[in-house]
Amino acid sequence: MRMRVGMWFYGLATVVTGILNIVWGEFEASHQPIQSFGQHIPGVRVFAYLAGIWLVAAGMGILWRRTARAGAVGSAMIYLIFALFWLPRFYTATHAFGLRIGVVVFVLGGVAAQILLVAPAAIVYSATQSLDSEWRRRAVIAGRWMLGLPPITFGLGHLINLHAYARFVPHWVPFASFWIVLTGIAFLLAGTAIVCGIQDVFAARLLALMLLVFEAAVEIPPVFIQPHSQIAWGGAVYNLTAIGTCWIFAEFVVRSRRAERRETGVSGQIVTSRPDSLIA
Repeated sequence: MRMRVGMWFYGLATVVTGILNIVWGEFEASHQPIQSFGQHIPGVRVFAYLAGIWLVAAGMGILWRRTARAGAVGSAMIYLIFALFWLPRFYTATHAFGLRIGVVVFVLGGVAAQILLVAPAAIVYSATQSLDSEWRRRAVIAGRWMLGLPPITFGLGHLINLHAYARFVPHWVPFASFWIVLTGIAFLLAGTAIVCGIQDVFAARLLALMLLVFEAAVEIPPVFIQPHSQIAWGGAVYNLTAIGTCWIFAEFVVRSRRAERRETGVSGQIVTSRPDSLIA
């Protein structure tokens, strides 16, 4: 099965993100805050439709081997654009709420949330480009930093803005602050393990599992309560995209290490493989 589980999660969630933009005719405010550039941007509806079409094309492209490389590049570009949408908030948010560490970490978390979704681009591009060990090494390094740093930012956000995040805990769950601290520490540990390469595969899979729990307990209920809210849908779909990202990284690292062992071989002979076998 290899990277296919993660690829389908990531690709289909990217497609649905694009469909949400097209259906609502606007950018999803919690993850694509183009309004940070101003409340009255000329042609913003057209830009939302174009972004939606772009997301759908990139998501569909990444699902097929022949177009996976183009889909990976396309998804990386659009998610990087969404990350740029957050940059003006370093000024506007600190101007409105003061230059406080909690405000800065909040905005940084918004940027990091989109950078995390760029991680599969380096991995998929490398997997379809070459199985050369240097390519794999660079892809793993790029992927691990783009995947590892955002959870560290999320963890800091949980611990610094404890009361702000407590409102996301379902009302039926007791000791809300405890769970915010626990998940904050879990984010920090997972991100650190991924960046350092210590039990990185295990950490990525546990991170995906935690996000899956968030999906069921936190993200899905608002979709049923507010089915006409783009923000509710956007949060749920973003989480699925992030789960796919974690799974792609974990499977790629596992396959890369196995491929390196096969290349060296027991007798020291080089064993070659098809360049696209990692995403087959």
